[in-house]
Amino acid sequence: MGEKQLQIYFTSDLHAYIYPTDYRTPGERDIGLFKCVNRFHKDGNTLVIDGGDLLQGSPLGAFCHDSVGNAREFSSIMNCCGYDYVTLGNHDFNFGMAYLDTYLDALRARCVCQNALKEDGAVRFPWRIHVLENGLRVGIVGIVTDYVNVWERPDHLAGLTITDPFAAAKAALEEMREQVDLTVCVYHGGFERDLASGRVLSESTENIGYRICEELDFDILLTGHQHMSVPGQTVFGTFVVQPSDSGREFLSVRAVVTDGRKAITSQTVPAGGECDPALLDRFTDMEKGAQAWLDVVVGHLDRPLLPAPPLVMAAEGSDLADFFNEVQLACSGAQLAATSLANEVAGLPQIVRRRDVLTAYPYTNTLTVLEVSGGVLLRAIEQSAEYFSLDEDGQLCVSDRFLKPKVEHYNFDYYAGIDYVIDVARPIGQRVTSLLYHGQPVTGQDRFTICINSYRASGAGGYSMYPHCPVLREINTEMPDLILEFFKSKPSLAVQRQSHFCIRVPKV
Repeated sequence: MGEKQLQIYFTSDLHAYIYPTDYRTPGERDIGLFKCVNRFHKDGNTLVIDGGDLLQGSPLGAFCHDSVGNAREFSSIMNCCGYDYVTLGNHDFNFGMAYLDTYLDALRARCVCQNALKEDGAVRFPWRIHVLENGLRVGIVGIVTDYVNVWERPDHLAGLTITDPFAAAKAALEEMREQVDLTVCVYHGGFERDLASGRVLSESTENIGYRICEELDFDILLTGHQHMSVPGQTVFGTFVVQPSDSGREFLSVRAVVTDGRKAITSQTVPAGGECDPALLDRFTDMEKGAQAWLDVVVGHLDRPLLPAPPLVMAAEGSDLADFFNEVQLACSGAQLAATSLANEVAGLPQIVRRRDVLTAYPYTNTLTVLEVSGGVLLRAIEQSAEYFSLDEDGQLCVSDRFLKPKVEHYNFDYYAGIDYVIDVARPIGQRVTSLLYHGQPVTGQDRFTICINSYRASGAGGYSMYPHCPVLREINTEMPDLILEFFKSKPSLAVQRQSHFCIRVPKV
């Protein structure tokens, strides 16, 4: 056989960041696909692969869905960038299958997603064998976290069933093993254990990358979803990588196969350099259309709602979270509301444009009104209270469980309509020392209506108490659109504090 080489360029979790902009601040930034693809050097022994979560996450993604109405421009972008294979991420389903299909139907790259089944039970995006110019046979299977079933509205998955990714990957590996020289799994999911120590980081099956390495024997596992930079290492004989999100970097992976022996190395390449002028020109109408759409003024505030470091906002409150809760209360008529903020918080200026709304609330969440008992409410606040910890000097800090393996500030909730006290010195699960509604202590038997987003209502983020509560109403308009409608009804707003709470820290 001699020596044969494979070069892989791998991106994941681009979240519709294509041009070198964050849509918040003017000027070019080292971010986006066009700042990565300028460093791809493709030949017949090269594969360009994406790990999913392409269509949603930036204002450009919102523009293509809300204004253009299809995702074909993303297909054209991926085609021009030379992609050979893609898998699907959980956020690619956010706009429904009809929208996703406009992307897939115009895409020249092969989609591989072994645990996405059609109504007749057949795999819609089966594994593939790719024969390189040098004759090397590469088996490629894709899988997506089955937490899609937890997070996504059922109508968005119409005609498709997402099954256990481990079982799907195992079956595909057994089928391809004797037919190929090298096996590659593209997994839109990450790691449930620390890669250095093996310490368990999550008990859920949202991420099973460690298990895949331990129990299967793929040569290469390309991962995503966690937005965690993994530059390349071997875990139980499988070489694993993961890039961070939004086109901040990509992975260059090289495999050398010599008479059956495999040597695999990688390099994390940060986005940078000059974008290809031809690519910028090719899609300039889309980008200019998005920028004009985003610049439309939608409302005015009495003061800017400024962000602060996540720990400061969690401990002292957030004007932005208060505003989101105000919108949720107004839209739902519920007694209470709870909201969260993105990992990277963009505030709202006094003159609010559409881009400000979409960067401040980047998710496609809809809203759900639940009936909850006082006991459920207490458990939910206790879950949020786990966000806090004390460092070795006794200073307030963010708990590791919200930082590892993935940064999850968005799983801390801000509550409206109630007053409460959290004592960080107390044991987890016993930290809420006071909980009042209209000045009266809340008992376990009290009943309330609460408006939360669809992600939280699914139980995601450790809020397992919510899926068992009666659903009183579902508001199927996405939260960014509800915010825009709220501004239409009140073009000039004075944001009010929605709740009062206290985080107690022991004196050092």
